[in-house]
Amino acid sequence: MQIFRYIRAMIRISLVIPTHNRAAQLVAALESVVRQTLPADVWECVVVDNNSTDDTHSRFDAFARGHAAFNLRRVDERRPGVSYARNRGLSEARAPLVAFIDDDERVNEGFLQAYLDFFDTHPDAVVAGGRIIADYPEGRPTWMSHFVEMPIANPMDFGPAVRPFPAGRVPGGGNMAFRRAGLQRFGGFDPSLGRVNGELIGGEENDLFERLLRGGETIWYVPGAVMWHIIPPRKLTEDYFRRLSYNVGVSQRLRAQIHHRVVRTLLFEAVKWGVTLLLCCTMPPRKSVWLLRLRRGISRGLFTRVSRTPEEV
Repeated sequence: MQIFRYIRAMIRISLVIPTHNRAAQLVAALESVVRQTLPADVWECVVVDNNSTDDTHSRFDAFARGHAAFNLRRVDERRPGVSYARNRGLSEARAPLVAFIDDDERVNEGFLQAYLDFFDTHPDAVVAGGRIIADYPEGRPTWMSHFVEMPIANPMDFGPAVRPFPAGRVPGGGNMAFRRAGLQRFGGFDPSLGRVNGELIGGEENDLFERLLRGGETIWYVPGAVMWHIIPPRKLTEDYFRRLSYNVGVSQRLRAQIHHRVVRTLLFEAVKWGVTLLLCCTMPPRKSVWLLRLRRGISRGLFTRVSRTPEEV
């Protein structure tokens, strides 16, 4: 018990990684995590296994044994959904600062150091996000425009300096960090939102950031915390894109219902259609087709009446 209290006192930042049936990707992500420049005794990594049925347990345990110098832990969260997994990681974290990444990513060697330095120099800050680089192992498709890339990879780079996030933009769920007490004060992640068992409904991060902004918090951009989002070929198929676009719309509908702004959201979608058509006039035909597919899929999801509660997921 005394040793545990000593470790708890030393750890300054916890990294949480939710995972579900992606053992190989998780190990690749962990390979980047253990290359951190931050001394190993001041950070920990908590992997939250959300009902994996593959060999996640054995592969993580083998990795942890092979990297015994690091504080690597695995915990189980039986309730399905990334929001439940992230909230479990938040409750398990031993440090006052908590960063989140996903299991299909890589981070730079200074990832945790960048967040720790930021919060040390901004004592009133509650939330921050970092740079996201889209990584296409088999090349970036020629049909992909910046607008179509957003829901697939969510790349972001707002320059070399620490600054508030631009209006209308928020951190990606795979690269965000919080003061644990501040995040808990705003209620954590809503389990009625977020991906469950491969389902593509999201919006849990946007919902949380909206609550933070309404609560008067500033969302900060930390360029030194870099994440590479690995986009495999299966996420670049027409079928995946169709399902993703539809579920972006469903996610927006759910958030609109939660915040009682369905009519306003539907009216705003009509405005977005006008902007989309104007943009298509400036693009090559192939890129225009995929942008129209994106808008059509989002609209289908938005205009679908949906109901999703934590009990249902």
